[in-house]
Amino acid sequence: MEWSFRRADSRSTGVREVSRFLCHVIFNETKFNGVYLIDIEPVVDDRGFFVRTFCRDEFAKHGLNPQVVQCNLSYNREKGTLRGMHYQVAPKEEAKLVSCTLGAIYDVIVDVRVDSPTYCEWLAVELSARGRGRLLYIPEGFAHGFQTLEDHTEVFYQMSEFYAPECARGVRWNDPTFGIQWPEGPRIMSERDRSYPDFDKGGKIDGKERGSCSGENG
Repeated sequence: MEWSFRRADSRSTGVREVSRFLCHVIFNETKFNGVYLIDIEPVVDDRGFFVRTFCRDEFAKHGLNPQVVQCNLSYNREKGTLRGMHYQVAPKEEAKLVSCTLGAIYDVIVDVRVDSPTYCEWLAVELSARGRGRLLYIPEGFAHGFQTLEDHTEVFYQMSEFYAPECARGVRWNDPTFGIQWPEGPRIMSERDRSYPDFDKGGKIDGKERGSCSGENG
């Protein structure tokens, strides 16, 4: 897969010519259907580099949800900060495109799609600002969270759906149902994330139907 752009290239003669360069993009499949690690080879010159991290048409061609309605930035002061595991249920399920713009993270997803052959399995990848050309695409039906590997880490999300508190759900970082292996125990974590109850494979979480939401009462 290739995305293309045009670069102005100055020469000693002072004449500027526009040359065509290709930005090579690889959509790497994972063990989860619909989850992709996206590697983008940057184009480098004496100014630095150029990377196009999103193209609606190319995402759609690969069967990825191309809709983006919100973008979020998470800043984390200290190494060991843990956020997650969060997701939304129907009719506000959301796909996410996650990248690390400063520092580094251990990024984790859990398959909470009841009919999936990988139901309740998890996957972790490292994303970092040093590897800006690597992104994680997470489709609907996955809980997501991360732990920071460095101080002063930023995580950038592109979301396919608006935040809907009545549809928000979560699972606990150390729930024995999943057995997620983290780099270390969390140093900083919200009380909400720390206190999610054990996951119920039968279809409820926090006393609510896990698969759908309706109104403020979920």
